[in-house]
Amino acid sequence: MSFSVAIVTQDEEDRLPDCLKSVSFADEVVVVDSGSRDNTVGIARSFGCRVLTETWRGYAKQKQFAVDNCSNDWVLILDSDERIPWETAREIKELLSPSEHDFAAYSFLRKNFFHNRWIRHCGWWPDRIVRLVDRRRGRFSDHLVHESWISEGSIKKLGVTIEHRSFRNYSDLIHKLETYSTLAAQEMLKGGKRAGALSPLSHGIWMFLRTYLLELGVLEGFDGFIISALNGGGSFMKYAKLREAKAYGQSLGQE
Repeated sequence: MSFSVAIVTQDEEDRLPDCLKSVSFADEVVVVDSGSRDNTVGIARSFGCRVLTETWRGYAKQKQFAVDNCSNDWVLILDSDERIPWETAREIKELLSPSEHDFAAYSFLRKNFFHNRWIRHCGWWPDRIVRLVDRRRGRFSDHLVHESWISEGSIKKLGVTIEHRSFRNYSDLIHKLETYSTLAAQEMLKGGKRAGALSPLSHGIWMFLRTYLLELGVLEGFDGFIISALNGGGSFMKYAKLREAKAYGQSLGQE
């Protein structure tokens, strides 16, 4: 049974090649680019991908656009910083045999790496995520942040992994803090939620303590401390931005 891979990109020339090499067994790879200024599009074309250019719609809508433009019903949804190990590739090929009809989607365990180390704590493991889907039986949620696939059938949990190399350095972590805290504040604002004067501080402290102590970020050394601190900072800024928008009519920007 044929399947497609859907990837959304922007300025990913350094990470896209390894992603595309890991899915060389796919029947089709669709790359949706939102205006890269580097050689991302050229790299995708050199691997034989079908490349579409689309103005950024937001995480969920952009990924849905990529899925909708695939030729096959079964789609493996990846980010350009993710890799498919060979054991997982073998599992995927076996799953898509004509005799398999019971499930509408499959979830994988995702191994998150930072500074070339697998981070086993900080809430980064186990990280289960739906990635292989029958696009006829589901679609992405409309959440602005932490988008997820909503399946209209059963989801099977697999024991194989996807490798995730999302952050190159601490600057990438800070960039995510800024972006995701804005999107999360937008979600809360749309939902009519409010933030009191102490909400940013209380939520920020709790998130740091949860990540560093309860989720054992302390065992990851200095990187664990930085991840925990920035998790706390992201939670702080989410509520601070919500409070700012409510109190001063401050715009939270675009998706």
